[in-house]
Amino acid sequence: MRILIVEDEVTLNKTIVEGLGEFGYQTDSSENFKDAEYYIGIRNYDLVLTDWMLPDGDGVDLINIIKQKSPRTSVVVLSAKDDKDSEIKALRAGADDYIRKPFDFDVLVARLEARLRFGGTNIIKIDDLIINPDEEKITYLGKDIELKGKPFEVLTHLARHSDQIVSKEQLLDAIWEEPELVTPNVIEVAINQIRQKMDKPLNISTIETVRRRGYRFCFPKKA
Repeated sequence: MRILIVEDEVTLNKTIVEGLGEFGYQTDSSENFKDAEYYIGIRNYDLVLTDWMLPDGDGVDLINIIKQKSPRTSVVVLSAKDDKDSEIKALRAGADDYIRKPFDFDVLVARLEARLRFGGTNIIKIDDLIINPDEEKITYLGKDIELKGKPFEVLTHLARHSDQIVSKEQLLDAIWEEPELVTPNVIEVAINQIRQKMDKPLNISTIETVRRRGYRFCFPKKA
């Protein structure tokens, strides 16, 4: 899972990035509104953790930008504001959770894990297709499908963003820890594995190729 951290306090930003990395999360980080908006425009995130007060804008204003692009992306607001009205304002603006500073890091991780589960980013159920990322397991009509590794992650990412066309570059950024070290051809290989091991045997179609733009999750759709 990929998380964007938006925090202008450099030391805290670094601490969160390193801490989440130890828990297996892929992260991008920004110290201002402008860079955060750029990242949101080019990548898909499972969750965005943003400070309220940024040097060049209001972190709460990011919520609408995030939700317009990807309604399924969870947004958690960090804030030194400890009053009830501020928390209500953030939640009504579309935040999925509100965490006051200072916070315990273990509690922060637990809250993020809970938000990701609650947001439906773990188990994905679409008609008779069930994708369980935690167990790397796919079930269709009660039958287990053998699809592992990067093809599984590609399928899962596209399913989570089924309302979007996802480019090869976005898939590389979201799934590969060092995307600059691999070629876009690995995406084609992964898509081919999905079609050979899953779509053809089951007579279904899960991934649609959108010429010159990328891929889109298209299930349910008969092949």
